Amino acid sequence: MSTKQTQDKLGQTLWGIANELRGAMNADDFRDYMLAFLFLRYLSDNYESSVKKELGNDFPDDTPRDVLKKLGFNTHLQLWYSENTSDIDMFERQMRIKVHYIIKPDYLWGNISELARTQNNDLLLTLQKGFKYIENESFESTFRGLFSEINLDSDKLGKNYEDRNTKLCNIITKIAEGIADFSTDSDTLGDAYEYLIGQFAAGSGKKAGEFYTPQQLSTILSKIVILDCQNPQLGPKQKLNKVLDFACGSGSLLLNVKDKIEKDGGTIGRIYGQENNITTYNLCRMNMLLHGVKDSEFEIHHGDSLKNDWGLLNEMNPAKKVEFDAIVANPPFSLRWTPSEVMSEDFRFKNYGLAPKSAADFSFLLHGFHFLSDSGTMAIILPHGVLFRGGAEQKIRTKLLKDGNIDAVIGLPSNLFFSTGIPVCILILKKCKKNEDVLFINACEHFKKNKRQNELRPQDIDKIVNTYINRPKEEERYARSVSMKEIASNDFNLNISRYVSTAKPEKKIDLEEVNQRLIDIEQKIKQSRSEHNKYLKELGLKPI
Repeated sequence: MSTKQTQDKLGQTLWGIANELRGAMNADDFRDYMLAFLFLRYLSDNYESSVKKELGNDFPDDTPRDVLKKLGFNTHLQLWYSENTSDIDMFERQMRIKVHYIIKPDYLWGNISELARTQNNDLLLTLQKGFKYIENESFESTFRGLFSEINLDSDKLGKNYEDRNTKLCNIITKIAEGIADFSTDSDTLGDAYEYLIGQFAAGSGKKAGEFYTPQQLSTILSKIVILDCQNPQLGPKQKLNKVLDFACGSGSLLLNVKDKIEKDGGTIGRIYGQENNITTYNLCRMNMLLHGVKDSEFEIHHGDSLKNDWGLLNEMNPAKKVEFDAIVANPPFSLRWTPSEVMSEDFRFKNYGLAPKSAADFSFLLHGFHFLSDSGTMAIILPHGVLFRGGAEQKIRTKLLKDGNIDAVIGLPSNLFFSTGIPVCILILKKCKKNEDVLFINACEHFKKNKRQNELRPQDIDKIVNTYINRPKEEERYARSVSMKEIASNDFNLNISRYVSTAKPEKKIDLEEVNQRLIDIEQKIKQSRSEHNKYLKELGLKPI
């Protein structure tokens, strides 16, 4: 079985378990429990694998399970701790260097799953202590609040401690059984985690827009932002020093960028993300670690991008401004916001003006664009309204166009998101771009229609990316490079259909030919009537 098939099968297995166990529980609530346990399984297996390498022959993994049980232990590391109390501090210091975190033996998945299997009444209490320990002590860099949205005392799990403990025993036992035969490496479990996020997003309806960007869209943005800024035909860069998603949700877009550049032999220096929803923020941090990104290689901030409350990005001194080589984002569409008068002087907006209260789309765009490096590329998903709405948005759009910052406009089919059926566009922005024109790609007709959600196929994604790379002067009904002069003549309106129409031309009608055909038909009618009347006359009937 291929790696992809294994990952898909694991995802489907876990999703089957979720459907079987959640009962009347809301999909969002059950998602948080299940993903947390999957995360704990990954951390535990990764940690224990490193422990075995570190301890070598001193690790007592040759002790039979029945002997462990008689000694009162569920894992070999519990046994080692009991026999080597004086060495624990030095051992844990070494493990922090090796894997960047430690987990006490009682909180490892092996012990938790065995407590669950045996319906041990201490499971819930051990889980609570374990989650608190991982949040506050496992990592050198704090992961405070990582499990803050996972309420193990919730009535949704049961009315009292015993009921909740029993429910958790059943959930964890089923998960343990379901994943027992699968690899627990970061690729397999990480992709299973992504699969579950997508499935829960589908089941959550409109709420899903808060945390999930469909992989097909993530792939388009990722493949574009890793390309050489001045000449995309040169292919992907060798290194992106810093990558940012300022509305990062569960982190799938950032991980997609990392995946794409590494598959092309490149590297990322550090990953940065910001997320305002606390539950989603925690999902993102787990997702990073689950995909093998070390805690020292990423920084996710919980806060409001529009208010710019992240100290890292709020540096007033231009010389100290943090800049990013690639910026990707799928912010909330047309979010209502309440900018204060002071915001008009904000360094992100003062040269452009403020976006209207009714739609913060350009506020998100300008926030990200401010931190883009001169050699970087930004790709952002937005509703089509940003292309043609007037007022303050027209002023912002006009300045970006006149300054040569909008590189491409990509129109996508409708119904690609779980959260909305509207068609969306991707804007590609640069601070120093080579081409003076704007590339329009109208991909609205290239997709697979599904019952629930439309889907961009691999060939549809490749066509978009290759068209962006090759930048044709014109490809009928699909793409066109449009001069600034033409855009200016349209009052800087970027409505895609103005420049690349997919309307089918009406068939030309030759009136002279039509007229002759009518004359011929009329003549035939006349002849037929005359012949018919002749027969009627012979029969002594009245002619017509």
